[in-house]
Parts: sequence; C-alpha cells; structure tokens
Amino acid sequence: MSGTTTYLELSQDDGGAHKFYEVTVEGTAVSVRYGRIGAAGQLQSSSFPTAEKAQAAAARKIGEKVRKGYAPAVRGQRAARPVTRRQVTSAPSTARSTAPVLWRFRTGSAAFGIHIDEDRCWVGNQAGDVFTLSHGGDVLARYSLPDGVKCLVADDFWIYAGCDDGTVYDLSSKLPFAAYDIAADVDIFWLDIREGVLNVSDADGGLTVIDHEDEYQWARRSAGGQAWMVRADDRGVYHGHQSGVTAYAPDGSGELWHTRTTGGVLFGWQEDDAVYAGTARHVVQRLSKATGAVEATYRCDTAVYSCATSPDGRHVFAGDSASSVYCFDTDGTRLWKLRTGGGSALSMQYHDEKLYMVTTDGSLVCVDASETAVTAAQQGSVPVARDVKSAAALPTYTPAVSAASVATVSEAPAGGVVVECVGSGGRVRVHVVSEGYDRSWYVQFPRGIREAGARYVVDSLHPAQAGFYRVRGEIRRLV
Repeated sequence: MSGTTTYLELSQDDGGAHKFYEVTVEGTAVSVRYGRIGAAGQLQSSSFPTAEKAQAAAARKIGEKVRKGYAPAVRGQRAARPVTRRQVTSAPSTARSTAPVLWRFRTGSAAFGIHIDEDRCWVGNQAGDVFTLSHGGDVLARYSLPDGVKCLVADDFWIYAGCDDGTVYDLSSKLPFAAYDIAADVDIFWLDIREGVLNVSDADGGLTVIDHEDEYQWARRSAGGQAWMVRADDRGVYHGHQSGVTAYAPDGSGELWHTRTTGGVLFGWQEDDAVYAGTARHVVQRLSKATGAVEATYRCDTAVYSCATSPDGRHVFAGDSASSVYCFDTDGTRLWKLRTGGGSALSMQYHDEKLYMVTTDGSLVCVDASETAVTAAQQGSVPVARDVKSAAALPTYTPAVSAASVATVSEAPAGGVVVECVGSGGRVRVHVVSEGYDRSWYVQFPRGIREAGARYVVDSLHPAQAGFYRVRGEIRRLV
C-alpha cells in the first residue's frame, strides 16, 4: 500500500507566519516535515503498532494545524520568505601579535549568535545549531533548530534564538519552544527582547515591536536601510542603520533623537547610559541614551563588525574586518590591537576578564583579556589554544512542535504551578489555575503546544512589569 502525504501552509499576507507542515503516512510510520516555506525544514518520525493507529495519529496532527489556520496547498507555488545572510569578508590582520586564545570551538558552519551568562557560553550558527559550553570550554548540549540562527539574545533568565525561518525560539527550558513568529515580509537582521517584548530590525531599515502574546504593537521606518542594530531598555529602543542611530519611545509614541554616525552601523551594544555603534567607517561611537550626543569615538583600522564593553564601560572592545581585535580605554585611547588567530569577530561579549568572540570561520573563541595575558602576548608569549571537541554522547534537543512533544504527568508535583489553555476571541490564551496568582493575567506560553482545555504544570511563574507571567523551567502536560 502506497503512502499518503498531506501538505499544509500557513502564510498570511497581512504580516503573519510563513510556514509549511507536511504529514506522510507509510504503513505504521508517520513522518512530519515542517519549517519555513521554501526551506527543506526539519523532519520528525514516529512508528505505531498498526496502520490504523498511524492514520489516526496523522489525522490528529493535521487537525491541530488546520484549527490553527493552516490550509492545504501545493508545494512550490508560494515564494519563500526573504532571507539575507550577512555577507562579510575577512582580510589578514596587520597586528604584530596574536591574542592569547585559551580555547576554540568550531561549530561547523558560519556563526553570528553569541551569549555569555554566569553559567554558560552559547553560540548559534547558520546550520541551525546552538551549542552550550562551560566557561572552560567543555561542550554541554546542542539544540538543533529548523533554520539558520541569526542571533542569540538574553532577557534576564530567558535565552532566545532568532532564526531565518522567522521564528524566535525560547531555549530556557529543556526543550526549545517557538515563542514568536515574525511577519513573512520582514527580512530579519537583528533582534532584542526586553520584559517579553520583541524588537525586530530588518533589511529595509524597519523596526517592528511584538508583545508577549506574539501580537503586533507598533512599527517605524528609520532613515536608513540595512538595520543591523537594535537594543532596548525602559527608556527607549535604539535602532542602528546605514544613516546612524535613531531612538524611539518604548511605546512607539515618537522619535526621541537621531544621530548620524561616522558610517553605517554594522553592530550595536548597550550599557546603562550609552549605546555603542560599530560602523563601516572604522569606528565605534558611544552615544548618550538621553540625548544621542556622541560622547567618544574609538578608531579601528578597518570596518567594525562587532563591539562590546566591560560591565562598567571601563574598556571598549572591537573586532574589525581584518581579523583584528582591539581594546580601548573609555575615553577612546587605543590600548592594544591583536590578531584573532581565526578570522574576523562577527559578535563578541566580555565576561570576567575573558573576551568571547564568534569568528568568520564559525568558531567560538575565548581570549584571556586580562592585562597580564595581553602584555605577555604583546611580548610574543601566548598559550597554546585548546581545540574543543564535541562529546560523542552530546545531548541534542529539538523544538517541541505540539502537545504530544511535551512530557506528561498525572498530577502536579510539589511547588509546581498549573496553567490552563482557554479559547478567547478566536485565540487560545493561557491563565494560571494555581492559587496565589492573578488569574486575570495571561501567561506567556509556547503557541505550538496551546490547545483549548489543556492543562500544563510549570516549575515557576515570574511576573513581568507589563502585567503578565513568564514561565521558568520545565513544562509538562497534566493528563
């Protein structure tokens, strides 16, 4: 008996998702392929005791998607989502000395995403892989996402990966969940998230803001295209593009200031009172968040691909297009320039006297940025960099795409919080059931596993300033 295939698409011309979902039944086997329209997507397979049970399982999967707005379609008739992969060149460094690299991890594909927290190092590449490592360079886990990782951003405890398929995945629990779907006509360049509010900058110089329920809030078009920078705090959203940096009020009510930088912005960083713009005209510029005034300029020798600061802004770091890394004093004095030893740094972050960089060859590199180590490097003494290898039994996590992907429990464990999915106004919202919480507040919850009437147990809920709860820890279905 030949197999049957059902192909569905969800693509909304008014700025919604742009995804496909394909279910194939071959005897007792059911395979599901899903992802961005125009891409190969990700494949999951299951087997069942009988052909009848396989058919029933496939029908349930299809029914779930149809209820969410998917419809039968013909593969190839709808255009793929626009995706710009950053094209960069990397020339050899002119620096005389090499940076003191402690360890290097090669991800296997070009990479831009990096985040360093108190416990782990995160790196994401264009193959859709996200790896976590210890600060010492031990590989801990791997997440396999359906499409290329554009960037990694943190929002307090929560870690998010923005992917080329327009989906932003929450990586904060054991299984990654789709948290946001970005409109199909937005060619994503960079993301930032604050208090559950997603800010998206794009190829046309647009800025789009989406709330915790994945609902559009406001959008602006800045004066220049190629918007590679967006940073946000409680005072504004700072948008960097070819014509400089523009700051907007957090609620989108108006422009706060605009500053024309020396060259188009290629990367952005922020501290409490300033934003830092790395530009194509060889400089990093520090701008006041209050007024937009240029407070300092840090001069490199070629275009600046990335920048970062020490936590107090005492030192400013930059990576250029010629495989060099720089350190400046806060006033703009160049302290040192060194070869990266592995291409140009496309993203970077400083933590505890270490500078972590993602380079053009797809490597995560850890540099000893202490004064002692740099001085030794300038004198020609550098450590032998350890080449980190992935463990053979490395755990790999793939996104939970339906309620069936989530572990189940028969009762809530001690300390667990019960939430319930409720149909409301054509959408499924999530509210708290457990005592001690405001039941009128929504819970920010993965959309892919929402089913009206379903109950879940989460480890804990944290209130956000905007009046909703955020999930922390594992999610299990209550059955």
